[in-house]
Amino acid sequence: MEVVKKGTTIQSLQIGMGIVDLIAKQGRPLKFSDIHDLTQITKSNLYKYLNTFTQLGILYRDKESGSYVLGSKLIEYGMAAADQENVVERIIPYLQEINERSLSTVLYSSWTPAGPMIVKEFNANRGYNIGAQMGTFLPLLSATGKVFMAFMDEKMIHEWREKELKQIPPEKMNDLEEECKAIRQKEISFAREPLVSSVSSVSFPVFNYKKKLLGAVTIVGFSELIPHDEHEDLSKYLLNISKEISGSFGYRPDVNEK
Repeated sequence: MEVVKKGTTIQSLQIGMGIVDLIAKQGRPLKFSDIHDLTQITKSNLYKYLNTFTQLGILYRDKESGSYVLGSKLIEYGMAAADQENVVERIIPYLQEINERSLSTVLYSSWTPAGPMIVKEFNANRGYNIGAQMGTFLPLLSATGKVFMAFMDEKMIHEWREKELKQIPPEKMNDLEEECKAIRQKEISFAREPLVSSVSSVSFPVFNYKKKLLGAVTIVGFSELIPHDEHEDLSKYLLNISKEISGSFGYRPDVNEK
């Protein structure tokens, strides 16, 4: 590790980014008092940091609860840093098509150090949107989480994976491993009501030409609208369009599997 010479860094910037890092790692909304207890920064200085980051969009403060979460500007930076191929812009027409076909909310999620995060949400019928919002982190047992578990580089997801596995009963571990094997083979993932009663999801990976996982497209809706397995008509449609989407980034199954 390179030793940084004294006087060559900006201490206030280090402190500020430390606050952002702390909020990111907590994985939940934090109130001012929570952040103060965790950082021990004086209240007057802490207020200045939080107010500045909120104005810049680095953090977002909920008006009702007063809690802080990561802001939309970080989503923009993350997409720019992790995805120079501009995946979201390219797949928006596909998200619209899937939404019309499935009659359900369609999400696109990409990887962050805190886990898979929703970076695009599409639903033409806003009155019936039952999907998660942009910036939401998705758990391992969601259809999206299983896609990242199955295809993401193990070193990149290790910390998130270990944290998520602690919440899963030991007797279900073998079932999860077998399910991930099936997802790798079939390239489609299912989750029956993992978070909310009567709401289920189905997800598929988006690959580039090296079969590197760029993200996951997920359909979230009422359970009766979401397929149970790969044999249903909607699943077959999703498998076909997933090949088309990944193909637009150069992925060719017949070539990559050799």
